[in-house]
Amino acid sequence: MSPRRPAPLAAEAARRARFEALFRQVYQPLQSYAARRVAAEAVDDVVADTLLVLWRRLEDVPAEMALPWAYGVARRCVANARRGVVRRGQLVERLSAQPVTLEPDAADDPSGLQAALASMSDDDRELIRLWAWEQLQPREIAVVLGISANAVSIRLHRAKRELAERATGKDRAAGKDRAAGKDRAAGGHTGVGHTKEAP
Repeated sequence: MSPRRPAPLAAEAARRARFEALFRQVYQPLQSYAARRVAAEAVDDVVADTLLVLWRRLEDVPAEMALPWAYGVARRCVANARRGVVRRGQLVERLSAQPVTLEPDAADDPSGLQAALASMSDDDRELIRLWAWEQLQPREIAVVLGISANAVSIRLHRAKRELAERATGKDRAAGKDRAAGKDRAAGGHTGVGHTKEAP
């Protein structure tokens, strides 16, 4: 009988207990995260792949940032799922002369917010989603994206301003104003300023 046997068993039990606690913390948020980014039939696969990575790298999961860390893993799993969809759909894509873009119905999107969000870059769109949908703070978003909290604050401020401009059409109006020349401002034109937003 080996005296060393109980130690590995105790360590394994402690590891399993930690994972179960982590599972309870992140499972539902991960379901919501995936549901907003992939088709319904792919949600469970993304969550399962994320949880598998969490189990394998359990020792790397920061105790105070477990959910943002899990979102970071899920983000990569979503990217993998999308690549899989692209590979499976290559034949369909070859049959199409060009991808079809479905424009949101104005009646369904009266504020223009969805259309504005869809027109942004993938990185800015994900930044807005993490802030608005997942309700993460910049320091938590930094963990998800693997960048500094300061960089997140700067990029988030710019992305929110860009989203507001796109949703209201101010970016197009500003472009026309620039094309016509800034001398109109001297003639009494009053520009609309942006209020400072807290990141």
